[in-house]
Amino acid sequence: MPRNDDIRFISSSIKIPLPSKPKPLNTPFNTAISHFTNATNSFSQFVNSFRTHSTELTRTVFRKSHSLCSATLSLTDDKKAPSPLSSAEESQLKTRQNEERVLISEVLVRNKDGEELERKDLEAEAAQALKACRPNSALTVREVQEDVHRIINSGYFCSCVPVAVDTRDGIRLVFQVEPNQEFQGLVCEGANVIPAKFLENSFRGGYGKVINLKRLDEAISSINNWYMERGLFAMVSAVEILSGGILRLQVSEAEVNNISIRFLDRKTGETTVGKTKPETILRQITSKKGQVYSMHQGKRDVETVLTMGIMEDVSIIPQPADTGKVDLVMNAVERPSGGFSAGGGISSGITSGPLKGLIGSFAYTNRNVFGRNQKLNISLERGQVDLIVRANYTDPWIQGDDKRTSRTVMIQNSRTPGTIVHGNPDGNSNLTIGRITGGIELSRPIRPKWSGTAGLIFQRAGVSDNNGVLIIRDRYNSPLTASGNTHDDTLLSKIETVYTGSGEHGSSMFVLNMEQGLPLLPDWLSFTRVNARARKGVQIGPTRLNLSVSGGHVVGNFSPYEAFAIGGTNSVRGYEEGGVGSGRSYVVGSGEISFPVWKPVEGVIFSDYGTDLGSGPTVPGDPAGARNKPGSGYGYGLGIRVDSPLGPLRLEYAFNDKKEGRFHFGVGYRN
Repeated sequence: MPRNDDIRFISSSIKIPLPSKPKPLNTPFNTAISHFTNATNSFSQFVNSFRTHSTELTRTVFRKSHSLCSATLSLTDDKKAPSPLSSAEESQLKTRQNEERVLISEVLVRNKDGEELERKDLEAEAAQALKACRPNSALTVREVQEDVHRIINSGYFCSCVPVAVDTRDGIRLVFQVEPNQEFQGLVCEGANVIPAKFLENSFRGGYGKVINLKRLDEAISSINNWYMERGLFAMVSAVEILSGGILRLQVSEAEVNNISIRFLDRKTGETTVGKTKPETILRQITSKKGQVYSMHQGKRDVETVLTMGIMEDVSIIPQPADTGKVDLVMNAVERPSGGFSAGGGISSGITSGPLKGLIGSFAYTNRNVFGRNQKLNISLERGQVDLIVRANYTDPWIQGDDKRTSRTVMIQNSRTPGTIVHGNPDGNSNLTIGRITGGIELSRPIRPKWSGTAGLIFQRAGVSDNNGVLIIRDRYNSPLTASGNTHDDTLLSKIETVYTGSGEHGSSMFVLNMEQGLPLLPDWLSFTRVNARARKGVQIGPTRLNLSVSGGHVVGNFSPYEAFAIGGTNSVRGYEEGGVGSGRSYVVGSGEISFPVWKPVEGVIFSDYGTDLGSGPTVPGDPAGARNKPGSGYGYGLGIRVDSPLGPLRLEYAFNDKKEGRFHFGVGYRN
């Protein structure tokens, strides 16, 4: 937010004379105005008075103005010295005087010299404020003083003194008033973040008019509300009228003085020594020293730190500092950084066998390596056929980089069944795809909700039979590799951009991925692959409509097992994995309507369609054509979803366009 250093502005409707050193006028009005209460340096009092401070400023004016008009309404004989009275007698005398009624024959409004006011509109304002004081009425001193207060409370006058004059026709009551000055300009000091145009507009309508304290209170409230709406710790702390009708505002903005991290024990809540480096947390937050502290910004900082995944609880406590500034103390409760885990899951690639789809896993995870939020994950997944050993090391923010670039180094050895592309119609397929993969990826946010990733990945892959022997042709004598060798070697350069809406399931999402095979050696594959996914969710009453579409295309020489497989739990439901087709190109669309049943269960009705766009025969060896895959198809059905510690559990039943039914079970939302 841009800073305004001691604002002094001039506009067409607000003229700002700039004397070298304006001096306050020594007048009764200045006596009433110049002693506005300054904002206390105590931050706690500053926060407590935040909402009511502007009103208290004008109330202070009223109270001090009232001290000028507490004259007793009575006729006294100057030649007669008062006799000494005890305090009790004096109190009783004052009570009797306050309750004693005096007949008033005439009521007038005059200036402090007893002459008529030059401005009749101000005289009318004062007369209109009178409620009790009327000609030919019997009044008490209390009633007169109440009308004096009403005149002051009208906002146009800085002093009012009631004077009783004995005339031939009776007692004349004269209210001697002193109007406020005319507003001629504004000087605002200490406002570093509020736009000068907003300040100008707040006072624009008052130029050339008598200053009204009620209008002044409204203008001060609008300034304070501007700060409050943005969660900024700031307010108008003092108001003063200078010579020439120039209004001087002093704004107090609580700047951040220091930011510190305090780690608390998970069980006792006592202060402890944390594993995380403080600079690892501090670089994540946007509140910085010297900025005006914003509660909204502090809330976003807490959310940002929580998304790091290494904190169980985070809170920011503002504390008063010297000279009206504020220290921020972030209380952080660390969660266990990692450990060993084991469990089970579902592999969509396994579609045969008595326990089809069921796998086991074992993993070691450390989410806070070296106290820098760096993540290490080593995992092993073992199923009936497939075996995946993976190691990932991620630095979410490379040290010294100001663009929040993350780095991931990955190595993986996997054996997965070849049923998705090379599965046989009778379900008897013994092909296994073996891959050794390693690479590095760099990611960074591009703009709000957009991120980008670039990477370089090497892969060596081959196909083996049920005896583990590498083969280059399947049972249909179709090639299994693109190079004709037992292994295909590929060096891929990868670029990906991702848009995410709110980040919740059902929000808008778009992913574009492009990969290029780099033939640095003659046998290395050269191809270009483009893949895109988009999703949009629309809330319709208690139900939600989710629409998604994905598609891709490959140009060049690529391995048959890398073809786009269509059909299955995350593609066209009602078909087995890869049952619709395997193509060089593809498009899959899906529509779902979800509705709550009872927590944590929701129901879903869906329909899917997918096609290879006639590209199946262009895949090396045409694996889809050899296995009589249709190349396009649709499915529809219904299901339930249950929230669980493993994520959403999906159980769905779908029919395809051949009227064949199939259950689908999965963990997590559909891609």
